[in-house]
Amino acid sequence: MKILVRTALAAFLLDQFSKWLVVRRMGLREIGEIDLWPPYLAFRMAWNRGVNFGLFGGGGDLTRWLLIGLALAIVTWVTLWVARSRPGRLAQLSAGLLVGGALGNVIDRLAYGAVADFLNMSCCGIDNPFAFNIADIAVFAGALGLALFAGGEGSAGKARGKRGGKRGGKR
Repeated sequence: MKILVRTALAAFLLDQFSKWLVVRRMGLREIGEIDLWPPYLAFRMAWNRGVNFGLFGGGGDLTRWLLIGLALAIVTWVTLWVARSRPGRLAQLSAGLLVGGALGNVIDRLAYGAVADFLNMSCCGIDNPFAFNIADIAVFAGALGLALFAGGEGSAGKARGKRGGKRGGKR
């Protein structure tokens, strides 16, 4: 559980610090766009009121509160799952990324009414119109990690140990 908490805290703080630095301190809210490494990396201010890529963003306050509730339900479920099943290190790390990223975006929705997205990457003649943030990266990496590692090292070892005990020992 310590891995989840530490990872969630690190992801949350990194996300919130990056938003403070870029959106407020560097003034991206007012400027709107800062080219860092054209065309590959730019800061482009986008307020996401929906889910990924702004989907379902037209519902106003109802959508905002539903997304906050959904994120908090997922955070609670993942945290309880880790506490009860005690998965391996990689699954706990992945869970921490997901929890920290989700909480980072919840804070944005509470503070601004929308998620502050600002990272924009384009390449190879493709102009990407979408922006994202550190929390989005953490949620994506955490969900992918849980899909890959949730049934892995911790729970598989416990299951093998239980089966071995039922059969009566060595073969």
